Amino acid sequence: MRIATRLAVAGVPLMLAATACAGGDDPYAGGGGGGGTDGAVVVGSANFPESILLAEIYAQALEAEGVTVEKQLDIGSREVYYDQIESGNLSVFPEYNGGILFYLDPDAVSGDTEATNAAIEEALPEGLEILDSAAAESKDSVTVTRETAEAEGLETIADLAEAAPEMALGAPAEFETRAQGVPGLAETYGVEFGEFTPLEGNLLVQALADGDVQAANLFTTNAAFTSGDYVALEDPENVFGSQNVTPLIHGGSVDETARAALNAVSAELTTEQLTELDQRVEVDHEEADDVAADWLSQAGLA
Repeated sequence: MRIATRLAVAGVPLMLAATACAGGDDPYAGGGGGGGTDGAVVVGSANFPESILLAEIYAQALEAEGVTVEKQLDIGSREVYYDQIESGNLSVFPEYNGGILFYLDPDAVSGDTEATNAAIEEALPEGLEILDSAAAESKDSVTVTRETAEAEGLETIADLAEAAPEMALGAPAEFETRAQGVPGLAETYGVEFGEFTPLEGNLLVQALADGDVQAANLFTTNAAFTSGDYVALEDPENVFGSQNVTPLIHGGSVDETARAALNAVSAELTTEQLTELDQRVEVDHEEADDVAADWLSQAGLA
């Protein structure tokens, strides 16, 4: 569950995580509240492929508008990078609005994009801002094979209530206890699976394909959805909340030109496009910077 990954406590100290950044140098050199060296906008990313891809899109969109950019990619979890945005050592970060909200307020109520962003703006400390959210969402889902969906008549999560006791659910371990996980499914939909199988990443898709689990917690941008063989069940009660791609910025480090460039990205990026881009990076093993450049060109932003 990517929400869980974003919210998980960092398993490594800050300096160790920093060594994963590009070049192996101190990732925050030139920081101290004013962005990068000579006032460059520092674009960071978390340590998973989609975040790195989004950071490349942001960075190249900024450069196309003449903004000087430094990149610090593959930093780590939110517990590592959030303070660095707040201090201004990082200027721009590709975030997910629901992830930010639940990080700031674990007891927050799930809402739509507008409500989530309004709650974030209330909760953010002085100096931090969010810009426009994209239509693109990378959010949790309960997913079944198309064969299972048709056989059981499944369209929404609520439709699982009768079948779930005979099914195994595959998901990252933390999904078993999170409010936006097993407890939320039971409380909101009355859905209680007969078995929970802790699995991560591509193992989830494989287990679903092999029938080792009959439902899985996949993200809506998972490349598996491009095959047409899997169905993400609708979440009408919004248990998983909004997870729109949203730039989180250190306000004092990002001028109006940069803001306009980032908002232009958000205006164009859709979930379908992000899913296809993720496939190129994660399945076809293309370089994130090349995939970013292609999308920006097609969108007329570079």
